[in-house]
Amino acid sequence: MIRVLLVDDHAVVRTGFRLLLQAHGEITVVGEADSGESACQLYIELVPDVVVMDIAMPGMGGLEALRRIRAHYPQARVLALSAHDDPAHARRALREGARGFLSKRSAPEALFEAITTVAAGRRYLDVQLAQKLALAEVEGGKAPIERLSEREFEVFVRLAGGQSVQRIAEDLKLSASTVGTHLYNIKQKLGVSNQAELTLLAIRHGVIEA
Repeated sequence: MIRVLLVDDHAVVRTGFRLLLQAHGEITVVGEADSGESACQLYIELVPDVVVMDIAMPGMGGLEALRRIRAHYPQARVLALSAHDDPAHARRALREGARGFLSKRSAPEALFEAITTVAAGRRYLDVQLAQKLALAEVEGGKAPIERLSEREFEVFVRLAGGQSVQRIAEDLKLSASTVGTHLYNIKQKLGVSNQAELTLLAIRHGVIEA
């Protein structure tokens, strides 16, 4: 039996995944967390076989939680989830130690396959995403967004999606001035001057959809 910890800030998403996984005889959900902070604490208590974690959450966020769990428990097997299926999100999650990456848009069967693959100690990427990552490596050169820190990238995605500085500050539990500083650094690193240019850049690199 594969013991799974579900981490997502949306209760509806967790419920949907739990119901899906309950139909699979080899997988059991032993715990649920709605934040990166809770995920770190529950991992210590439950020591699950696989953590299925959304990488975009308020507060600490999934990437930071992944980093902290892996720092203390190198053997931890984490399957990163994202609403996006672009190489940038996948590359960042894998760089932080995720054993697999899965888009929330994937078919239910893919979730089963990803969990069993990661539980067995192997890496999981769907074929299409693996091809995108391979092509990016072959073409060479770093995309401008690769210059962003993890927090800057998270702010960048939200800004490109149309969120205001105040909304981002509330969602990420940061001060508006801190988000403003991130915005300034993002503009400097990417060579853009306004939110419209940020959005175009995000679309061009597949971080958000047009």
